[in-house]
Amino acid sequence: MAAGSERDARSSESAPQGGTVEQAKEACLRLLAVRARSRAELAQRLAAKGYTADVTDRALDRLTEVGLIDDAAFAEQWVHSRHTFSGKGKQALAQELRRKGVDPADAAPALEAISSDDEESRARELVRRKLRTIPSSLDRDKTIRRLVGMLARRGYSQSTAYTVVKDELSQGDVDLSDPELD
Repeated sequence: MAAGSERDARSSESAPQGGTVEQAKEACLRLLAVRARSRAELAQRLAAKGYTADVTDRALDRLTEVGLIDDAAFAEQWVHSRHTFSGKGKQALAQELRRKGVDPADAAPALEAISSDDEESRARELVRRKLRTIPSSLDRDKTIRRLVGMLARRGYSQSTAYTVVKDELSQGDVDLSDPELD
């Protein structure tokens, strides 16, 4: 056996498939440097890189122990960011957190931090912004459908969406119920 292939055989015997716990921790740190991630997201990425379940669990346990992985803090940050900057409603945020593998017990306090007043206020901002781009010649029913649909896609409840849209249309500069516009 050649010296190079002998060295390769020894290294594959000493390192588990996919890498060591240290290598897994380093991979996680690189991922966390880009953005916060849930434990489940990190586990999926490590599995995709070929790390064994044992190595993954040990690396993630250590990072959790030192406070670098905290699903409750991740959920809080995610909810605040996505609600504030992307205008997402509670329903969409809850679904996103589920997809990211955040336990419902960790997600609940973060979602409860958004009050119904906060959600309604953000929905109003979105509707006002969208109203500036909707042609004034569009009939009232189509305008309502478009605005309610936009809010529904962002995770707002149907009742909140409809109430906000009706209120904003009744307060707007252009009254779409004006018969002259029809």
